[in-house]
Formats: sequence, C-alpha cells, structure tokens
Amino acid sequence: MGYDFHMTAEGPRLIEINTNAGGALLNAAAARAHRSCCEPLDRFFGAPADLDQLNHSFVDMFVAEWQAQRGDAPLRSILIVDDKPHEQYLASEFQICRELFLRHGMTAVVADPAELQWRGGALWHPALPEDMPVDLVYSRLTDFYLSEPGHAALRSAYVSGATVVTPHPRAHAVHADKRNLITLSDDALLAAWDVPQEDRALLRAVVPATQLVTPENADTLWARRRQLFFKPADGYGAKAAYRGDKLTRRVWHEIIGGSFVAQALVPPSERLVEVDGTSTRLKLDVRAYVYDGQIQLLAARTYAGQTTNFRTAGGGFSPVVVLPPLYSTPNQEFHDEALSRSCAC
Repeated sequence: MGYDFHMTAEGPRLIEINTNAGGALLNAAAARAHRSCCEPLDRFFGAPADLDQLNHSFVDMFVAEWQAQRGDAPLRSILIVDDKPHEQYLASEFQICRELFLRHGMTAVVADPAELQWRGGALWHPALPEDMPVDLVYSRLTDFYLSEPGHAALRSAYVSGATVVTPHPRAHAVHADKRNLITLSDDALLAAWDVPQEDRALLRAVVPATQLVTPENADTLWARRRQLFFKPADGYGAKAAYRGDKLTRRVWHEIIGGSFVAQALVPPSERLVEVDGTSTRLKLDVRAYVYDGQIQLLAARTYAGQTTNFRTAGGGFSPVVVLPPLYSTPNQEFHDEALSRSCAC
C-alpha cells in the first residue's frame, strides 16, 4: 500500500491511497546510500529504520499474500507484470524485484500481460519451465480491474483462483478507489456508523473534504473550482487530474460526464534543491509504504508542475529523514555540528 501526503503547517494531509505503489525497492536502495553518505550525522537522525532487513520484509510480504490463499504450499514462480514493462519509468525496479525473488529461491520473470497464456485451468508464461504454471502475479498494471482485452488471460486466472494476484481488483475497490475518500471525510456518516470519536477526529484532521462530481452540483463546484482538485475516481497518480484553477470549460465538461471526485485543494510544500548549480524550488509529497498496518518505509517525490511526475529536472524520489523530537525545533548544537560535518548529498 502507498499513502501519499502533502505536508502543511497544520500537519500531513492524505491526498491519495494506492494499492500498487511503485518505488519501494528503489527508495530502499536510495535510503541505504543516503545513510552511508550521511553517517557522520547519524546521532542527530535518531534510530533509523532497519534498512538492511527491508528487502527481507518485502519478500515476506509476498509470501504472506501467497499463504493467505495457498497455506503451506510452496511458492515457486512469480511474475512481475506491467504493460510494456521495459518502457516503464520504474523498469529498473522491476529488475531489482526479480533479482530479490531469485535470491530467495523463486523463479521470477518480468512480463507483459500480452505474453500470458490461459489454458487447462492454469496461467502460463513462455519464460518459465514448460511444466511450471504461474503461481503468483505481482501486478503493476494500472488497469486495476483487468478489464482491457490484453489482460484477459490474467483476468481468467484471477477470477478462477488459479493464480494468486497481488494487488488484486478487490483490494483496489476496497482501499484505493478515490470515492472512498468521500466516506473518510464524511464525519456525519462515520458518526452514524458508530466510528469512535478518536478515529473521526484523526480523519477530520488528515483527510481533505472530498465529494463526487455530479451534474447536480456541477455549477457549485465550478464556482469553487479554485479551492478544489479534481481526480478520476478509479484513476491513478497524475493521470487526468486537474487543479481547479487550471481548468478549461472543455475539460470541465469531460469531468462532469465522467466519474470524478472533487477534493479540497491542499497545496504541496516545497524544498529548495540545487539543479545544475541553480537553487530551485520543487514541490513534494511524502509517501508511506505500508503492509498489514505497518509502515515499511517513508519516501518523498519532488517535482514541478500541477502533479507529481518523473520528468522534472532534479526531481523524482528522495529519501526522508525523520528527526527525533529533540531536534524538531531549531537547535544550536545540531546547527553547529551539521555545518562542521555536512554530508555530500
């Protein structure tokens, strides 16, 4: 799971929930490099996450997904699946993931779903041994419900239960459909459901008010568009997402005719980054990678423009350092030590 936040003066605000959040393995590698680079300042950063064990935690996560459906049966083969995987921005992470599975004794392949074959009640891929069907698919597809024709073989394997698919369509519907943010920000509804007051208070503080765009409320939302951000209910990332103050009438009519939510605008914080020798302000969000209620890793994405992207010069994934409470406010000792022992990054 990935929970994406914008950081504000009043605290973090949850802007998106994802079931197939990319970048965890890349960010783990970056965090290890960052720790090595900044080792002189370790005592100021507090107790770091156990980055050396993080890859084992990732493998254990997939094993847990397998065992939830297959019990003690051996997990032999894993496919990391995306459309044209070698052309994706995170293609290098697919290879890191494959090598991680191989080191743990599994047969692993990076695959395009068009290469899959559904026959004899099993899912097959030509790169696997001919007598070995696909046990588990790690889906990086953004066709969350496997509805596209090119994903028919994978859909058949999922529906029949022949192959364990993770994350799967039901997980997206339950956790990542943006209409869920409407419920999470509806305090009256949560109260009617007897959600505890403590939980409701946290949700009120963290989840921006969200509502469905309908023809009935279109005029009101258009009038308030500068305070809103519009996202497709079952979309992902920055695809077809719009800041209200950037909307044209043409795009607005497309939004009304589609399935969109309107979320209260929470401007991202910024960080000063040196790009080609020039100090540049880049926006950022913070992602929590989570499994089974436990935060595995924090990472940030820096960018310019309306939405997160991997095209901004100097932008992309960045490590996150969590300071202990002692240094959460300006401290002369920390300042003097940091200046005398600054790290290269």
